[in-house]
Amino acid sequence: MAHPLQISRKIEYGLRAMLYLASQPEGALVPFREIAERMNVPSEFMAKILKTLVKGKLATSTRGALGGYALARPASQISFLDVIEAMEGKVQVNLCAQHSNACDFGTGCTMTEVWQLGQQRMLEVFRHARLDRLAMRGLGKTAPQAGELVQLAAERH
Repeated sequence: MAHPLQISRKIEYGLRAMLYLASQPEGALVPFREIAERMNVPSEFMAKILKTLVKGKLATSTRGALGGYALARPASQISFLDVIEAMEGKVQVNLCAQHSNACDFGTGCTMTEVWQLGQQRMLEVFRHARLDRLAMRGLGKTAPQAGELVQLAAERH
């Protein structure tokens, strides 16, 4: 059983997928199977995760033989919090973090302040963690593209 404050696999895999997309050259379309394989995520689960990220307007999908997935906006404009909320909804550590009258103790509860501070700090960390700063550059495509191969061959002759 997972710890109640542990990040879910769904969120973790969503973050992995987005970091993989952020590591690709701008405009590159990446097949979902490639993302799943490189990020070590079951293909069926990755397909569902990518669908959720597209629905959340963080990724785009293009159909067809040359289709795939890409970031919907620059990596510098996507935070961990964006991905987390796209995957699971609004982050809420405890009901009391949003409303001090959410429980029977109301405004007299001594825990409310701790929950609110904990949530603020956690959200601050996730909000400032941007994909462009965390993209795994070693995952980028290093092999030349077909057009580059033709150009290289022409330059040699």
